[in-house]
Amino acid sequence: MGLITIDGGNLRKMIIGGANELIRNIAPLNALNVFPVPDGDTGTNMSHTVQAAAREVAKLSNPNIADVAKAASNGALRGARGNSGVILSQLFRGFSKGLEGKATAKAADLAAGLSKSSEMAYKAVMKPKEGTMLTIGRAFAEAAHEVAFDQKDIEICLRFVIEQANEVLAKTPDMLPALKEAGVVDSGGMGLIFFLQGALDAMGTKGDIELLEITAQSGEVATAAIGPMEITFPYCTEFLLELAAPDKRKPGHSPDVEATLKTYLSGIGDSIVVIEDAGLVKVHVHTSDPGKALQKALQFGELHDIKIDNMREQHTGMLDFSASQPASLPTAAPKSIGVVSVASGAGLRDLFIGLGADVCIEGGQSMNPSTEDIVQAIAKVNAQRVIVLPNNKNIVLTAQQAAKLTTDKEVRVMATLSIPQGMACMVANSDTISLEENLAGMKEAMEAVHCGQITRAVRDTVMDGHTILEGDILCLYDGDIVIVEKFLHRGAKALADYMLERGGDIVTLYHGEGATAETATELSAYIAKKYPHTEVEVYEGKQPLYSYILSVE
Repeated sequence: MGLITIDGGNLRKMIIGGANELIRNIAPLNALNVFPVPDGDTGTNMSHTVQAAAREVAKLSNPNIADVAKAASNGALRGARGNSGVILSQLFRGFSKGLEGKATAKAADLAAGLSKSSEMAYKAVMKPKEGTMLTIGRAFAEAAHEVAFDQKDIEICLRFVIEQANEVLAKTPDMLPALKEAGVVDSGGMGLIFFLQGALDAMGTKGDIELLEITAQSGEVATAAIGPMEITFPYCTEFLLELAAPDKRKPGHSPDVEATLKTYLSGIGDSIVVIEDAGLVKVHVHTSDPGKALQKALQFGELHDIKIDNMREQHTGMLDFSASQPASLPTAAPKSIGVVSVASGAGLRDLFIGLGADVCIEGGQSMNPSTEDIVQAIAKVNAQRVIVLPNNKNIVLTAQQAAKLTTDKEVRVMATLSIPQGMACMVANSDTISLEENLAGMKEAMEAVHCGQITRAVRDTVMDGHTILEGDILCLYDGDIVIVEKFLHRGAKALADYMLERGGDIVTLYHGEGATAETATELSAYIAKKYPHTEVEVYEGKQPLYSYILSVE
């Protein structure tokens, strides 16, 4: 008989092994994108999320199984990227809840954890759909309960769970028409199976397992280096504070450690995150003097997992997914209402900042920011009320999770699904009215805007009645493929016609990868001549993947 009980050491290996298997399979998971547009990022988002979970468990020494599950949950929660990452973080969270208080686990315990895992994930999604990773998460739970009833060998149980989940995965095209039309299975569900297979393979191995890094060679799109920038607070300082009993702390200090640390750290740095949970306080701060942060924390207990990085050294050649603008540091004048926006492309980010956004996070199609990135961006805004504009349907859940994690400010997410919707919200934004009035004005503005996008197909497929070949020009209207062309400029004109025939008199063109200022001007002239009642503006968005983004209102 194999393992009938696993401990914290086994689970730690399983999570790292599962993360490694996901990282090895980033490329095939990304390729399972339903749309043939170059933004398939499920593999990237899931891998970053589970890598964050694995990094947390790797820090533990001699943990019990509940400790490992809790650490994985915390890591995934803050590292979650995209909708698949947020759902994955909730699967980890539920699994942790199911193992609370346990030092070791048997097959029945794992089945209970998987049931709680599935339950928590379904609750996290407002309108759950079958044929997605939610379905595979439930398949894990149902299969585990079925086999654990009369089989105690955990390895045999997990092999059965994987076998059953693969059978359900093969049926996902019958559950979601979009999957059947594209001829693919659900990528998120496949990602879960990759993770569990990697976890099973690692479960009984001897010695430590090294966590793989995510690189361009992993199948993730390589990102361009960002030029030099001035970093006011160069040391990224993180640590875990284990609180001493109140009578063991230094006298004269407030019992509210979380509030005290936040107030103190705001005077010596920025990007502050302080979260207290069950006697532990997770602290993150960018500062020019890490020693001051550590000394202050020592007044309340013992320090663990101290990590200090020099961001000036790290910056070269790396893409910073945290705030791309050093706006609204604690020394800036406070605002009534602040705004955090998300955009990919230096031109688009400059436009958001020019319209009044306090911070614009680098991110969008194919490179979604994590929950932690958004939390840190919110912390940079010198306002107690902050609105987040995700500007992408795959970032909305992440933004909402970041809002829940931010306890010292009132954070609201305006669920903008596109750059044009985000720009409309910024034009409508005002910090001289109430937050509710501001949100209502933003909502009205974004609902009056339609978004067009032009990109190239990354694979052959048939979708929405269109036969698409790799390299074809795809024209999208509010997210749906409406025109397929062979030539970029012909497609751009056709999309402009399609949009303006449905109404509107204000057109904004953002040109990016594959287009130039000259071609954008030519397109603008075409629109102005054919639709003389329209007002046309052209901006250099510098966005990757999409040659043009059109806004019509």
